[in-house]
Amino acid sequence: MFEPFWRGPIGESATLVIPGWQTMSYFSDVGNLCWFLEPSFEREVRRLHRLVGNAAVEGYHVLVGTGSSQLFQAALYALAPPTADTPLSVVSTTPFYSMYPPLTDFLSSGLYRWAGDANTFDGDDYIEVVCSPSNPDGSIREAVLKSKSGKDIHDLAYYWPQYTPITQMLAHDIMLFTVSKCTGHAGTRIGWALVKDKEVAQKMSKFMEQSTIGVCKDAQLRAAKVLGAVTDGYEHQLATAAGGDANLLFHYARRKMAHRWCALRAAVAASGIFSLPNEVAGFCTFTKDTVTSNPAFAWLRCEKQEVEDLESFLRENKIITRSGTKFGADQKVVRISMVDTDEAFGIFVNRLAAIK
Repeated sequence: MFEPFWRGPIGESATLVIPGWQTMSYFSDVGNLCWFLEPSFEREVRRLHRLVGNAAVEGYHVLVGTGSSQLFQAALYALAPPTADTPLSVVSTTPFYSMYPPLTDFLSSGLYRWAGDANTFDGDDYIEVVCSPSNPDGSIREAVLKSKSGKDIHDLAYYWPQYTPITQMLAHDIMLFTVSKCTGHAGTRIGWALVKDKEVAQKMSKFMEQSTIGVCKDAQLRAAKVLGAVTDGYEHQLATAAGGDANLLFHYARRKMAHRWCALRAAVAASGIFSLPNEVAGFCTFTKDTVTSNPAFAWLRCEKQEVEDLESFLRENKIITRSGTKFGADQKVVRISMVDTDEAFGIFVNRLAAIK
């Protein structure tokens, strides 16, 4: 979905040439707690958050990871006590992101284990993963468990203006972000964490040092260039009072997402057998207006009684989705991507509208 934007005028400013001699060392900044973090990437992360106002950066350590998935595993490692008799429970409110369970249990760690829905968890010691806006249903989430000994990880991959109104500057202990959801550059495989506690940040950095001896510097430089282009586009408009938003990523993407959600809701109404979560609006402190949420995924439910397995039913109609069972929900609901190419999205809504 983002590719046409980067093929436009702003694309040139995000182009990067890396000389053959550059980025040859393992080290980026030996004086930094995260010694493999490229200074330019840290600088652009902080610039972007200050521009958007979605997360605090003052008093936070910036960590870089190979996508936010590696940072999620690093956070589990850092928060779990190394000498506990039993693995620490990892929970999240249903429906939860489908990759949380396999990422948690992939190595069968003795430090932590997946324990399911936070709403049904009974205990004082845990790690609660809070994904907000939620993948898969786009809802705004807060931690539901309140034990003093519990720990939280906030996955804020979708807390950007194209998906949801920015209603406040968040300042949680651990906040995870990823370039893929912010700018669309999924193949760059770069995520970052904002971590308040120094000891936790050191443990997370150690995890990535041991698992991959740092994070690809070429990818960090690419990500820094892309994030910088986004921020520069907005700062240039403010400095010159120029009209239009051709170089404004969040405005472009929000307009695109709003159009797609309008088309999807029309298709659901035309079909008559599906339902979607209610539309939610709020005042966005970044755009200074009231906007509706436009989640990156649609949480589609079938109201037709004889359809029990919606994923299989839609596949028969040449629509690929992911079953609600992957997210801790039932078979009558599925997650559908809203960020595919224009061509693929057009085919999808036309096929959906024709199902009766």
